[in-house]
Amino acid sequence: MKEKILQFKDTAKTYWSNRSKSQKWIFLGSIGIVVALILGITFFTTKSNLVPLYNNLSLQEVGQIKTELDARGIPYELEDGGTTITVPEEQVDTLLVDLAGQGIPNSGNIDYSFFSENASWGITDNEFSMIKLDAMQTELANLIKGVQGIKDAKVMINMPKDPVFVSDAKQPASASIVINTQPGYEFQGNQIDSLYTLVSKAVPNLPPENIVIMNQYFEYFDRNSDSMKGSNQDTYTYQQTVKKDIEKDIKRRVQQMLGAMVGPENVIVSVTSDIDFTKENRTEEIVEPVDLENMEGVPVSIETVHETYTGNPPVGGEPGTGDGDITNYEATETGEDGEYELVKETINNEYNRIRKEIVESPYKVRDLGIQVAVDNVKDKDGDEIQYLSGADQEAVRAGISSILNSVISTSIDEEYGDVQPEEKISIVFQEFSGETEFPNTKAPVIPLWMYIVGGILLIAIIILVILLMRNRKAEDEDIVEETITTESPIEVPEIGDNQDSEAISRRKQLEKMAKDKPEDFAKLLRSWISED
Repeated sequence: MKEKILQFKDTAKTYWSNRSKSQKWIFLGSIGIVVALILGITFFTTKSNLVPLYNNLSLQEVGQIKTELDARGIPYELEDGGTTITVPEEQVDTLLVDLAGQGIPNSGNIDYSFFSENASWGITDNEFSMIKLDAMQTELANLIKGVQGIKDAKVMINMPKDPVFVSDAKQPASASIVINTQPGYEFQGNQIDSLYTLVSKAVPNLPPENIVIMNQYFEYFDRNSDSMKGSNQDTYTYQQTVKKDIEKDIKRRVQQMLGAMVGPENVIVSVTSDIDFTKENRTEEIVEPVDLENMEGVPVSIETVHETYTGNPPVGGEPGTGDGDITNYEATETGEDGEYELVKETINNEYNRIRKEIVESPYKVRDLGIQVAVDNVKDKDGDEIQYLSGADQEAVRAGISSILNSVISTSIDEEYGDVQPEEKISIVFQEFSGETEFPNTKAPVIPLWMYIVGGILLIAIIILVILLMRNRKAEDEDIVEETITTESPIEVPEIGDNQDSEAISRRKQLEKMAKDKPEDFAKLLRSWISED
């Protein structure tokens, strides 16, 4: 068996050595293509479709699930910066049930179930207070996360200590909430008020004014001013709150619009307002015809009297006034014929009677002023600064003015006469001394120069690879040429060849040994010297 293997090895070696270089490359390339096809087919046929097992995980939860999947030998991948873990589709349902049975993922938050599972007599009052506060924060965060438009919520509650003496007033609690809102979702005023009410009722001794709610973009959600109107606060506080809310709302909308035009870091907006808080309750009783064009009402009843008399009236008459005579009516003396006709029509019309009980708005915008500061630096390259030209400033001024005119015209009440928006706008172009921080909601953009540098580096790498391949190819050709020109076949006869004498054969064997195995030849010489 060993001889057959050696014979096959010699045959294959002889066949390979007799092949040309191109044939060898073709043979090796064919084998590589076949192996690549086999590996590709195996990879795509055995690859499972990975689907999300959990989304929006914390690093602690991902570590727990990763450890369990590694122990079970289940393949998985991490996506979305490590917050989403995907597993084979056919194993999702089984893993969800198994992991839930083991309490995985465990975020480490304490809820009210902790007290029923870990009740003990050895807990101190301070430990109990801390655990209770943590459980309250977790439960409140879970309630808020159930609201539409909120993906996640973090709640921090500050509970003051109970007073030592009965006469001391208990201090109110406070709460700070950070919510992670869904992209593009906008809350209505009543939803924000409901959120404030939910938090206020869930925590004891927590008034709504001690609650602060903001999102991941550092945008605050304030309560609606109408809901604050009935609270126990003086008139000045209420009026100032309404005034600030109106100015903040207009400023926010103008800042967003102008920021989209010239960039949020290149514009600053300030709004001042004059609010009329005069209240008016009046009752109006109006009577107007039904038909306004003809100024006529609707006829309700019509009475028509038509009398006609023809004949000879009586001549003279009795002295005095008879039964059929009319007092002070002159009697005729002649006997001529006479005619008498009377037409009388009475129409009763009905008109509209309108009663209005009017309660005016508790406040009106009497005057409004908007001040805008625009950075006039167009480009800045080191110490060289390029400013906006006069034409550029006029174009920006015209665009800003058209927007502010519309805002002012629709904000000021019509009761205060014609509005001249151009008199209430101030636009200033000035170089900003520092950059104003604004929340950036856009994804980071890779600058153009990085793409250019990356392309240049890629081209340089390709050129270096091509040059390296050419140099290797040239070296291989030089080696082949040297081998062909310098090498000459040397045939060394084996032992027992009868063509030469015994001395010549031994000399040739020693030369071959000295050439092929110099170490063995040296040992042989040392042995001969030692024998001599």
